Amino acid sequence: MKKHPGTSLAALALLAALAGCGGSPGTTSTSAAPGGSATSPTASSSAPAAGPGATPAAPAVDLMTASSSAGKIVVDAKGMSVYFFAKDLKDSGTSACTGACLMSWPPVQSNGTMPSADGITGALGTITTPDGTKQLTLNGLPLYHYSKDMKPGDVMGQGVGGLWYLADPAGEMIKAEAPGY
Repeated sequence: MKKHPGTSLAALALLAALAGCGGSPGTTSTSAAPGGSATSPTASSSAPAAGPGATPAAPAVDLMTASSSAGKIVVDAKGMSVYFFAKDLKDSGTSACTGACLMSWPPVQSNGTMPSADGITGALGTITTPDGTKQLTLNGLPLYHYSKDMKPGDVMGQGVGGLWYLADPAGEMIKAEAPGY
């Protein structure tokens, strides 16, 4: 990394962590270590001020757990619900949701080269989308957001078309309908 006048190493490390890095094309997989879980779907992250002797904040996790009307679910770092698409094939390395489908069901993207999670026991990985971004996978299946979920805790995509389902922390589809839907 080229050093710029007036730029501290801590600031550069923080910028690198926030920007994330791309990895090689293909599928990457790692097992998430079991950890704590969020009790609300809201994620918060506050970094300490960078200064002399300050330790850069760790990058936010990609996925964590939250309680919802459908039970304990997987959410992204912002607390937004994530979904599986029943037409995806496990470990295929591709998504069956393409073209117009992606307008309603955008891919859940990774924050860095190695996906990370808190409270998730399923195998975490990534696939490379046609535009070159990294889409998170759980137990070999791609993960998506739903465009009609507007805030943390929304589960409007649960059961849509009999094809879209929330993910549980073990990486299984939650097929039960959420109360009120």
